[in-house]
Amino acid sequence: MFSLVMPYANTDCMNVFLSELSKTYPEDHVLLILDNAAWHCSSTLVIPGNIELYPLLPYTPELNPIEMIWDEVREKGFRNEIFRSLEAVIDRLCATVRTLCAEPGRIASITKRQWLNEALTF
Repeated sequence: MFSLVMPYANTDCMNVFLSELSKTYPEDHVLLILDNAAWHCSSTLVIPGNIELYPLLPYTPELNPIEMIWDEVREKGFRNEIFRSLEAVIDRLCATVRTLCAEPGRIASITKRQWLNEALTF
């Protein structure tokens, strides 16, 4: 799983994310499932050649596999906890994501959806 902790949710940060994702998987064709956030469909978005964006229908977070990952991150890293600083939140986020990334089978079990598998094998 590829992830970056970015300071903002905007087109500039999305462009950095796409660029770094492309560099991490230069020989692969990456299908990136997205919601319709403004920074996901901006006219100034730079989409590398090995990345294909797959926008979901509006207001369908249940179809987005990353939402299941966020549920897991919230459950494992942020349950009933008070943080004293933003830095502590970021540190916990990074640690939780690192732990999750070390378990690719867990990621697959969390995100696997029959409709997605069928769409990818069509």
